Order: sequence, then structure tokens, then C-alpha cells
Amino acid sequence: MSAKEIVQKFYKSDALIDSEVMKDFLHPDIIVEWNSSKGFIELNYDSLLNLANDLSKAYVRSKVRISHIIAENDLISVRYSHFVKTIENPREEMLLAHFIAIWQIKDNKLFRGYQMSQLS
Repeated sequence: MSAKEIVQKFYKSDALIDSEVMKDFLHPDIIVEWNSSKGFIELNYDSLLNLANDLSKAYVRSKVRISHIIAENDLISVRYSHFVKTIENPREEMLLAHFIAIWQIKDNKLFRGYQMSQLS
């Protein structure tokens, strides 16, 4: 599977709200540097799994719509919007945030991530 296909498969899966699925995509030494609307966060393997667990408590469904994806060797740039359905209102899809990320793939896993986001 190509690096681009790995990233596409990651975002098409339920990994963002299911830590068991997320484990399949993460390199054990993963580091994500995330500049969010609320500041800078650095995440490792355990904190990414915790984030997925936290999101699963609030959202019953997660959907990513990729608008751009560019691949160069083991680096993938992706621009996407993240939509969710809340536990309180599972019929209504709402935009959570817009993202742009650069992923480095190592051993067919997400190894390094550099991400920026803006809440909707």
C-alpha cells in the first residue's frame, strides 16, 4: 500500500473516534505537532489513543471529507474537514473543524504528523 493510500484509509476509517482502529495506523514512536485554534499541542502514541477515546464519548459518528491530498515519497499533505454527529443529536451532522496535515509514513504507519486546525 502506498503512503497516500495509508493516509486515505486512515481518514476513511473510524480511527478518530475508535482507539482500537487507531492503533492499526500508528507507529509506536509517532509524534504529532498540532497547532490548533487553542494553541500548540504535541501528541505521542498514548495521547493520540486518549484523544480518540475522549472523542468517542461525545460523538457517535465521525466523517472526514478530503478536499486535497498530495503525495511525495513518504510525505503526504492532506486538507480536510472533520464532521461529527453528537450523542445528543445523532441525526444532525455538524462541522467540527478544518485541518491541514503533513504526514510522514514509516513502516507503513503514521510516524510524524504536522497539523493545523481551525474550529468551524
